[in-house]
Amino acid sequence: GKPTLYGSLTRRGLSTEGVPDIAASEGFVVGEVTKKSILVSCPHENVSTKFLAPYTTFSRIHQKSITCLDISSGGGLGVSTSTDGTMKIWQAANGEIRRLLEGHVYDVNCCRFFPSGLVVLSGGMDAQLKIWSAEDASCVVTFKGHKGGILDTAVVDRGRNVLSCSRDGTARLWDCGKSACLGVIADCGSPVNGIAVGAADNSLNLGSPEKPPSEREIGTEGKILLLAREDKKLQGVGLQSRQPVFLFVGSDAFNCCTFLSSTYLLAGTQDGNIYQLDVRNTNAPIQVIHRSGAPVLSLLPYRDGFIASQGN
Repeated sequence: GKPTLYGSLTRRGLSTEGVPDIAASEGFVVGEVTKKSILVSCPHENVSTKFLAPYTTFSRIHQKSITCLDISSGGGLGVSTSTDGTMKIWQAANGEIRRLLEGHVYDVNCCRFFPSGLVVLSGGMDAQLKIWSAEDASCVVTFKGHKGGILDTAVVDRGRNVLSCSRDGTARLWDCGKSACLGVIADCGSPVNGIAVGAADNSLNLGSPEKPPSEREIGTEGKILLLAREDKKLQGVGLQSRQPVFLFVGSDAFNCCTFLSSTYLLAGTQDGNIYQLDVRNTNAPIQVIHRSGAPVLSLLPYRDGFIASQGN
């Protein structure tokens, strides 16, 4: 809730070991410095941040900003989309480009690998959802049905079914084998910026479907779909039942969401809040993390915690 503090760091020289000698501007103190990290603190506010150097940088994959990326489950391949209008598959070890995935009209917003690591799912501003072979870059399936740009996707189990959300306010379930829409899971009347699917805690009542689910629905039972909405709402919906499970109102538009476990979930907002919620009781958040007012753009569970990216 306070204004961001700005300062500068100046390198004065190098020690014989090759570690830089760094001074900070007024109000900031430089703590430990190694070849790979700098610890900066602000004693007056009792806060500190450790800045880490990247150990590899791939600067030749894209010409402009990278909007989305994913790494295959085996760790061998990366896929990424950029404002330069391209989507590429590359080797995670050295950044060598392997495939160019061409076929969307306009920008590609999101891309992810299927669990197999051999197939890629992407969504674009052209309202199309596409499935690609990572081996020969062919577009295997194109799903049409959304009325606005696709903003995020999710894969159900091993990928017989996939999910997408769009600027048109809907989240849809698709059957990959028949390349058909299995249904609109939610219609929010407001753009859905991010989605996540996860196994629901056993104590949770997910509701019952109004009509029996199609036999083409694979792995939707016992799952909950999270919707990060532009209208400041985070919604939980039973994936198979299509019934609302909870609705949480945040401080600003929700950009992203993820599951930490079957009970805990995270969601990030445009004004810099990260909410941790217990799915069994979403009346009050377990905690709200606020490091800066910059938008929270993505969240990823990691070990016992998570990684967040912000637009600063």
